[in-house]
Amino acid sequence: MAGDAVSLPFSEQIEFYRRKLNIPTQGWADIYGPEHDYAFMVAGANRNELISDFQQAVEKAIAGGGTLEDFRKDFDRIVATHGWSYNGGRNWRSRVIYETNLRSSYMAGRYQQLLELREDRPYWEYVHNDAVEHPRPLHESWNGLILRWDDPWWQYHFPINAWGCQCSVRALSAADLKRMGRSGPDTAPPIRMVAHTIGQRSPNGPRQVEVPEGIDPGFEHIPGRSRLVSQIPPDLPDTPAGSSGSPGMPNRRAPDAMPPPKKVGPQILLPTGLSDEEYASAFLAHFGATLDQPAVITDVIGERLAIGKELFITRKTGQLKANKRNRGQYLGLMADALLDPDEIWVRMEYHAAQNKAMVRRRYIAEYELHDESVPALAVFELGPDGWNGITVFNPQDYEINDLRFGVRLYRRGL
Repeated sequence: MAGDAVSLPFSEQIEFYRRKLNIPTQGWADIYGPEHDYAFMVAGANRNELISDFQQAVEKAIAGGGTLEDFRKDFDRIVATHGWSYNGGRNWRSRVIYETNLRSSYMAGRYQQLLELREDRPYWEYVHNDAVEHPRPLHESWNGLILRWDDPWWQYHFPINAWGCQCSVRALSAADLKRMGRSGPDTAPPIRMVAHTIGQRSPNGPRQVEVPEGIDPGFEHIPGRSRLVSQIPPDLPDTPAGSSGSPGMPNRRAPDAMPPPKKVGPQILLPTGLSDEEYASAFLAHFGATLDQPAVITDVIGERLAIGKELFITRKTGQLKANKRNRGQYLGLMADALLDPDEIWVRMEYHAAQNKAMVRRRYIAEYELHDESVPALAVFELGPDGWNGITVFNPQDYEINDLRFGVRLYRRGL
């Protein structure tokens, strides 16, 4: 059945994959376990255009039944186009991206099909593929194991279970068991948890996870299950730049303190009492843009951003508004946070008003102002629905860390 995952795509598989959102990352552990049901990632691909090109190449391979060699042509083109520097050899890296995405999407679609058959075929049989070049002894020992579909053992062991795993599951009826000379299902093997340290190369730092023996970290879940049995909760209202309680994933927390605040002079703050047009013009000037002429900039991780007056056009009225909540004087801090952030974080969140998930990128910077006794925090958050910005004075550690979650793509000084 592993061959089917490559050569025989089906509607549930394709639909599962197409509903994923692209999440830039620095390491493979940034997106973990069930988060893959919602997010497409390639370890170390931290720019939107780069990850988007990989997503399209994998989708082409899934929907069109493309071979590994076909995908490698796209892999070489994408690497050359973006100048991407990746870890590992070309053949190994391209195979990991290709096979892991095809097999996980195949098994997610297969899981959906098996659930639909569970009334007539309530028993699932673990099937090990003998064609694997380096078979895992425990996976081989599970071959032919038959358990009810709702046995807790499947929560951890439904394939795929490891890098390169080609195991699968088939559904059986009571009549099938009888023909096999069985009176009922087997007893599930014991589950022995093993501790692993992951994320050594992640800017978020290493962390420890526990997975069952025989399962690679990150594979201890059923592909697609979280999407079928749960829903992302609705967006919290009026939370500019998000908060620790806003719904979405991933939800990695910062393992360290913010870099030391940057010392800035009084010129970074704008005068009070300016018009909206004057505040917007002052913000745009940091990027070489004007109210009449937008500009395209490249941020510190290589992401291209279009900057223009449209950032300040309200959707309800179509009018320019740059002094929201009377915070226009701090737009210089917002501009600097975008140009020279202390950290950049990315996270997928659900937007209730548009009834869809979206990826938000958050730029955070902390400042020591000349006439203030406490630091100021500036946050510029960007998503497909627009941007939000906040400034905070007298921030406590918990206030800063409430904004430092998701996947950290950048940290000043590293």
